[in-house]
Amino acid sequence: MDEKRFVKIEHKLEKISNELEKTKIAEYVDLLNNTKRLLYVNFVAGLARGLGTAVGLTILAALFFYMLNKTVDLPLIGKYIAELIEIIENNR
Repeated sequence: MDEKRFVKIEHKLEKISNELEKTKIAEYVDLLNNTKRLLYVNFVAGLARGLGTAVGLTILAALFFYMLNKTVDLPLIGKYIAELIEIIENNR
């Protein structure tokens, strides 16, 4: 009876051990303990996020202005901006 229980516990421990190896917790702990590597990984990740944000916003702005150009008469807006600049210059 005790031997069967021991075998079950051993089997469950092996299963847990295999699951922990799949999650790569040991590599994560090694990364946390290696400060230089952790800083490098976070720096590269920050650069990638920043570059992705810049490229994404550029594409979205281009699409926005393209759609704005197709839907709104920009010379009309330019006329209002010219009037606004003239008012500002007259008040100087």
